[in-house]
Amino acid sequence: MENCDKNGKNEFLYPRSRYHGQVKPENLVFNANLQEFAQKIEYITALQTNGKLKPEDAYQKMKSLWKQLKSSKKQLGIGNKPSA
Repeated sequence: MENCDKNGKNEFLYPRSRYHGQVKPENLVFNANLQEFAQKIEYITALQTNGKLKPEDAYQKMKSLWKQLKSSKKQLGIGNKPSA
């Protein structure tokens, strides 16, 4: 019973959407990274909105997360045109 409660809590706190794009390992990894990015942005926004985080700190955290996501995209080769 305790395990069911933990699973429900995790699903609530860390929801995952189904992936509907082209199924390739790099796309699946990037999708997971993108969902994690969105989740963290939501938390930062909530903290800043409720006065728990200064606007400049929120901005810096979001900027850092964006750089990580861009780096992940580049490392995975997402969006690169195939060479002829």
